[in-house]
Amino acid sequence: MASGIRDKVVILGMGCSKFGERWDREADDLMVEAFEEALKDAGIEKNRIEAAWLSTAIEEQHVGKSGVPLAVALRLPYIPVTRVENYCASGSEAFRGAVYAVASGACDIALALGVEKLKDTGYGGLPQRLRGALNSQYWPNISAPGSFAQLAAAYRAKHNVSADDLKRAMAHVSVKSHDNGARNDKAHLRNKISIDDVLKAPTVAAPLGLFDCCGVSDGSACAIVTTPEIAKSQGKRDLIAVKALQLAVSNGQEASHNAWDGSYFATARVASSRAYKEAGIERPREQIGLIEVHDCFSVTELVTMEDLHISPEGGAIKDVLDGFYDADGKIPCQIDGGLKCFGHPIGASGLRMLYEMYLQLQGRAGARQRKQDPVFGLTHNLGGFPAQNVCSVSIVGRYGA
Repeated sequence: MASGIRDKVVILGMGCSKFGERWDREADDLMVEAFEEALKDAGIEKNRIEAAWLSTAIEEQHVGKSGVPLAVALRLPYIPVTRVENYCASGSEAFRGAVYAVASGACDIALALGVEKLKDTGYGGLPQRLRGALNSQYWPNISAPGSFAQLAAAYRAKHNVSADDLKRAMAHVSVKSHDNGARNDKAHLRNKISIDDVLKAPTVAAPLGLFDCCGVSDGSACAIVTTPEIAKSQGKRDLIAVKALQLAVSNGQEASHNAWDGSYFATARVASSRAYKEAGIERPREQIGLIEVHDCFSVTELVTMEDLHISPEGGAIKDVLDGFYDADGKIPCQIDGGLKCFGHPIGASGLRMLYEMYLQLQGRAGARQRKQDPVFGLTHNLGGFPAQNVCSVSIVGRYGA
């Protein structure tokens, strides 16, 4: 019987590029930037990496459909390189591939790297012209802001929330993330904002305003993983282990009939429950130390607090407004600024979230370091639309905890 991957794999090193409008850099440059930091952090030679996974979501625009661009950019020594894509969870998918390779014994040291170079393309986060039955049948006139605005409306209706209460909670989410991002020199947007700034901003798709939406940016992030035994042989201490990796993918049920009311993410509830079981976590509200979630929109973060079984159903607004998820709260969320301040270079975001968990768990996050020592950190990626999506939940923590 499968026992999961808890404590079978540890992170040997991680790296992250500066995110933003990197007009002067190509995707290759961003990959090298993240990789060089990860390799130095791991303290190994490049030729010890035995397999690699590359994540990028919009391949026709800058990278291509194979792993060759990663192998060329990093001059990898003729090892297997696999390119993966899974909507906005692509970075987490690359990490999953590398971790599973080590956990299975197929290789001793593996690499996961995610990159996206979107600013030069003019990509603005709106729908692209796509082909295929799935897109032509279901998504001909849907935008991301529009579909997540519907999530907000459904949440309001289900929990009898006033428009003002919801707007203020969403505004707090955005203000909190900007406060955190201002302390992060790798974030794209480092400006602090006020509640009034959010509430008075132009509407994008009611009730979502300008500051409720994450932006588009360029960036790359990277992880090198191995076994605990190899990490110890390298002199590594305070090992950060992978506790759980779970992926849940919509099967069409949400959009097929009215049993799903549109107010939550079914995949997130399933993936988080599986992840807690794999990690041996029974009381996530008490045991999880900090979280990074897929805050493509402020309402997504708010709803996700409940889907992760941290806030009670219908209780996320109270927790948000009470500061439960602030940097000095019980469980900081987006302590690095999140997608709201980093933007969303799709293939890199999942690994960028793990990078922050890794730094925090090792006490290396500098000005934004969590004062209370966290034991477990959780990351959450969501790709697609509320009615049809893929959700990845990863839990990392202190080895042996």
